Amino acid sequence: MPSRDGRAEGGEIEGGDTLQEWLVVITRNVIVIIQAMALVVIATGTAEAFYKGCRVMFHPAETDWAFRRVWARYARCLVAGLTFQLAADIVETAIAPGWQDIGRLAAVAVIRTFLNYFLERDLVEARGGE
Repeated sequence: MPSRDGRAEGGEIEGGDTLQEWLVVITRNVIVIIQAMALVVIATGTAEAFYKGCRVMFHPAETDWAFRRVWARYARCLVAGLTFQLAADIVETAIAPGWQDIGRLAAVAVIRTFLNYFLERDLVEARGGE
Protein backbone atom coordinates (compact mmCIF):
# COMPACT_ATOMS: atom_id res chain seq x y z
CA MET A 1 0.00 0.00 0.00
CA PRO A 2 1.45 3.38 -0.97
CA SER A 3 2.36 5.95 1.65
CA ARG A 4 1.63 9.68 1.48
CA ASP A 5 4.71 10.33 -0.71
CA GLY A 6 3.58 7.80 -3.35
CA ARG A 7 5.98 5.07 -2.29
CA ALA A 8 5.03 1.52 -1.57
CA GLU A 9 6.87 -0.60 0.95
CA GLY A 10 10.44 -1.41 -0.09
CA GLY A 11 11.11 1.99 -1.69
CA GLU A 12 9.07 1.32 -4.82
CA ILE A 13 7.36 4.20 -6.58
CA GLU A 14 3.77 3.63 -7.65
CA GLY A 15 3.88 1.70 -10.91
CA GLY A 16 6.39 -0.82 -9.61
CA ASP A 17 9.70 0.81 -10.61
CA THR A 18 12.21 1.55 -7.90
CA LEU A 19 14.23 4.71 -7.77
CA GLN A 20 17.33 2.58 -8.28
CA GLU A 21 15.96 1.19 -11.56
CA TRP A 22 15.29 4.72 -12.77
CA LEU A 23 18.84 5.76 -11.86
CA VAL A 24 20.22 2.79 -13.80
CA VAL A 25 18.18 3.78 -16.87
CA ILE A 26 19.30 7.41 -16.62
CA THR A 27 22.93 6.38 -16.06
CA ARG A 28 22.90 4.09 -19.10
CA ASN A 29 21.54 6.93 -21.24
CA VAL A 30 24.16 9.33 -19.90
CA ILE A 31 26.87 6.77 -20.74
CA VAL A 32 25.60 6.48 -24.32
CA ILE A 33 25.53 10.28 -24.70
CA ILE A 34 29.09 10.65 -23.38
CA GLN A 35 30.32 7.83 -25.64
CA ALA A 36 28.60 9.51 -28.60
CA MET A 37 30.41 12.74 -27.76
CA ALA A 38 33.71 10.86 -27.70
CA LEU A 39 32.88 9.24 -31.04
CA VAL A 40 32.11 12.61 -32.64
CA VAL A 41 35.34 14.16 -31.36
CA ILE A 42 37.50 11.21 -32.48
CA ALA A 43 35.78 10.74 -35.85
CA THR A 44 35.93 14.46 -36.65
CA GLY A 45 39.59 14.64 -35.62
CA THR A 46 40.43 11.55 -37.68
CA ALA A 47 38.70 12.89 -40.79
CA GLU A 48 40.39 16.26 -40.38
CA ALA A 49 43.81 14.68 -39.83
CA PHE A 50 43.36 12.48 -42.90
CA TYR A 51 42.36 15.41 -45.10
CA LYS A 52 45.03 17.82 -43.85
CA GLY A 53 47.68 15.08 -43.70
CA CYS A 54 47.07 14.15 -47.34
CA ARG A 55 47.17 17.81 -48.32
CA VAL A 56 50.49 18.32 -46.52
CA MET A 57 52.02 15.13 -47.94
CA PHE A 58 51.14 15.93 -51.55
CA HIS A 59 52.17 19.60 -51.50
CA PRO A 60 55.94 19.80 -51.70
CA ALA A 61 55.91 23.40 -50.52
CA GLU A 62 54.62 22.34 -47.10
CA THR A 63 57.21 22.00 -44.37
CA ASP A 64 57.79 19.35 -41.76
CA TRP A 65 56.34 21.82 -39.27
CA ALA A 66 52.97 21.74 -41.07
CA PHE A 67 52.90 17.96 -40.79
CA ARG A 68 53.67 18.16 -37.07
CA ARG A 69 50.83 20.65 -36.58
CA VAL A 70 48.41 18.21 -38.23
CA TRP A 71 49.46 15.37 -35.94
CA ALA A 72 49.51 17.59 -32.84
CA ARG A 73 45.92 18.67 -33.53
CA TYR A 74 44.95 15.04 -34.13
CA ALA A 75 46.57 14.02 -30.84
CA ARG A 76 44.53 16.70 -29.03
CA CYS A 77 41.34 15.25 -30.54
CA LEU A 78 42.36 11.77 -29.39
CA VAL A 79 43.12 13.05 -25.89
CA ALA A 80 39.70 14.74 -25.74
CA GLY A 81 37.96 11.60 -27.01
CA LEU A 82 39.78 9.38 -24.53
CA THR A 83 38.87 11.78 -21.74
CA PHE A 84 35.18 11.51 -22.67
CA GLN A 85 35.44 7.72 -22.82
CA LEU A 86 37.11 7.65 -19.41
CA ALA A 87 34.27 9.79 -18.06
CA ALA A 88 31.77 7.27 -19.44
CA ASP A 89 33.71 4.46 -17.75
CA ILE A 90 33.63 6.29 -14.42
CA VAL A 91 29.88 6.84 -14.69
CA GLU A 92 29.42 3.18 -15.63
CA THR A 93 31.07 2.04 -12.40
CA ALA A 94 28.10 3.51 -10.55
CA ILE A 95 25.81 0.82 -11.98
CA ALA A 96 28.28 -2.06 -12.37
CA PRO A 97 26.57 -4.99 -10.67
CA GLY A 98 29.58 -7.06 -9.66
CA TRP A 99 33.30 -7.06 -8.99
CA GLN A 100 34.03 -8.68 -12.37
CA ASP A 101 32.33 -5.77 -14.16
CA ILE A 102 34.13 -3.25 -11.99
CA GLY A 103 37.45 -5.01 -12.68
CA ARG A 104 36.84 -4.91 -16.43
CA LEU A 105 35.95 -1.23 -16.27
CA ALA A 106 39.03 -0.54 -14.16
CA ALA A 107 41.27 -2.28 -16.71
CA VAL A 108 39.77 -0.26 -19.57
CA ALA A 109 40.10 2.95 -17.54
CA VAL A 110 43.77 2.23 -16.79
CA ILE A 111 44.51 1.58 -20.48
CA ARG A 112 42.74 4.77 -21.54
CA THR A 113 44.50 6.77 -18.82
CA PHE A 114 47.92 5.52 -19.99
CA LEU A 115 47.07 6.30 -23.62
CA ASN A 116 45.94 9.75 -22.58
CA TYR A 117 49.11 10.34 -20.55
CA PHE A 118 51.44 9.33 -23.36
CA LEU A 119 49.54 11.34 -25.96
CA GLU A 120 49.72 14.42 -23.77
CA ARG A 121 53.41 13.85 -23.12
CA ASP A 122 54.06 13.54 -26.86
CA LEU A 123 52.14 16.78 -27.42
CA VAL A 124 54.35 18.61 -24.95
CA GLU A 125 57.48 17.19 -26.60
CA ALA A 126 56.22 18.18 -30.07
CA ARG A 127 55.63 21.75 -28.86
CA GLY A 128 59.20 21.89 -27.63
CA GLY A 129 58.62 21.34 -23.92
CA GLU A 130 56.36 24.34 -23.32
